[in-house]
Amino acid sequence: MKGDRRGPDRPQAGPYDALMERALELARQSMGWGDVPVGAVVAGADWEILGVGANERELTGDPTAHAEIVALRRAAAAAGSWRMDGATLVVTLEPCTMCAGALVLARIERCVYAAADPKAGAVGSLWDVVRDRRLNHRPEVVAGVLGAESAALLREFFGSRRG
Repeated sequence: MKGDRRGPDRPQAGPYDALMERALELARQSMGWGDVPVGAVVAGADWEILGVGANERELTGDPTAHAEIVALRRAAAAAGSWRMDGATLVVTLEPCTMCAGALVLARIERCVYAAADPKAGAVGSLWDVVRDRRLNHRPEVVAGVLGAESAALLREFFGSRRG
């Protein structure tokens, strides 16, 4: 699993594609209630899905209801622990500072994201919270998995809002 650094220019299927496809399905669902289309999946060390989430800020009125936070909460409930040792977070958009901090605190082993977020990304684009050497946990990062698909979904959403 480690070392898969494919992006939109490498179309062959990778080890995270099935999980990212599920995250993209969740992202599409969030568009139905007017939220930015972001979906997230947390898989355990055995690759079994522990929790899923989509952006629910508009749905719930909760400013912390980002897809990653929703998925982490559900995964922790399913695992019976806040520690997500060995788990992988797969998300359609690069996590923001809140979500990057949450995945560090949850001890996520690996963060896999699709599209980069140059305006708010905290996993390498604008900030790099997850690789800050001052923190006691630094997850592996895999970027660009099905990035073109996620970026297209985001363009569709924001295009419909503007026009």
